[in-house]
Amino acid sequence: MLFALSLSATAVFAQKGVEDGSRFGHGQDSLNCLKNISIYTEYVKTNNFKDAFNPWKAVFDEAPLAQVGTYTNGAKILRALIATEKDGAKQKEYFNLLMKVHDQRIQYLDGLNSLVKKPVTKGDIIGAKAHDYFTMGGADNNEAYAMFSEAVASEKQNLPYYVMMEFIDASARKVKADDTHREQFVQDYIAASGYANEALKAATKESAKKNYQVAQDNIDAHFINSGVATCDNLQAIYAPKVEENKTNLEYLKQVMKVMKMLGCTEAEAYFAASELAHAIEPTAETAIGCGYMYYKKGDFDKCISYFDNAIELEQDPIQKADYCYSAAAVLFANKQLSKAKQYARKSIELNGSNGKPYILIAQMYASSPKWSDEASLNKCTFFAVIDKLQKAKSVDESVTEQANELIRTYSGYTPKDEDLFFIGLKKGDAVTIGGWIGETTTIR
Repeated sequence: MLFALSLSATAVFAQKGVEDGSRFGHGQDSLNCLKNISIYTEYVKTNNFKDAFNPWKAVFDEAPLAQVGTYTNGAKILRALIATEKDGAKQKEYFNLLMKVHDQRIQYLDGLNSLVKKPVTKGDIIGAKAHDYFTMGGADNNEAYAMFSEAVASEKQNLPYYVMMEFIDASARKVKADDTHREQFVQDYIAASGYANEALKAATKESAKKNYQVAQDNIDAHFINSGVATCDNLQAIYAPKVEENKTNLEYLKQVMKVMKMLGCTEAEAYFAASELAHAIEPTAETAIGCGYMYYKKGDFDKCISYFDNAIELEQDPIQKADYCYSAAAVLFANKQLSKAKQYARKSIELNGSNGKPYILIAQMYASSPKWSDEASLNKCTFFAVIDKLQKAKSVDESVTEQANELIRTYSGYTPKDEDLFFIGLKKGDAVTIGGWIGETTTIR
């Protein structure tokens, strides 16, 4: 009986953490665990990963809740061993163990997070696992892509910059092997690019800003080099899908968003998605898409009707101003000058810091200088033209070069002093431009 009790006591005082759920175990096992932590940690500090392996492995196997360092250091050790191991079978063994490190960390995540001030998420770890799988010998790109996708969906802009890059790399490899992945690849690009941009804007350290800029450039490069990034390809991808999803508002909105972001707003698929979405839920964006569609078809009345709809529905004054400008440009192209001017002036009222409407009005005036039987008076129209161009660059520096070029051009059309003399005018005099222009300018 005494012997049995002695054995029982020994069992209690020698128990591994993996067995009883404790951090280090109990009795001699806890002492062994702490000793192994100390040994492998010192080896890691000196980059002696070979000698660090066995004591680390003992902690990993016997005390999964001992410390977060078991997993961060374990990944570091195994990456180094994989990189230096020449034996393929042994290398594969290390790789599989590296994957297990991430899996076990997820298994014990709640307990491990309770030990630190800055906990991590499951998505963080899946991202790290995907990175190691992708860079350390994982053979199945589909598996890598699935892990990256899960991590990106979970963590979004909070992922490390290299995971964002590797995600789009894996997606690009997938689309090269599987043509049916094209649509998803476009979505992946939009997501990765957006998250990298958000992370870049949120970064405060220069090193982080540099890294996320690298990620953004890398993501763009993968997309450009994929062969998918053309409006023709997007048209081919989305045209049949739009018809299949003609009652699916969210899908239609997604098509519009992607095609707009990639500058494909003149594609038929964009027009079709806009018209179908507008019928379900009219918005400023769907209305403007329909407007451009009818402009392309040559139906200017319907085009302007939809533009008016967009202007009415839009709440943002800057965007509303842009729609007014677009309407003015369409009307100008259709030689409806008086009406075009009204829209351009409305655009200015909504956004006085945009010089483009002033330039457009100047071009309208220049296109129609014949309001009088007197040729010299007609030439005075170009003083009003120059007024608008001067105003354009005074409110908007971005149009200065264009305005100056037009001023140089139109200055050559103003009347000469002798022409003015014969109609009783001189420099400094005010003259009112007649017709639909109806504007007073100064002769100079």
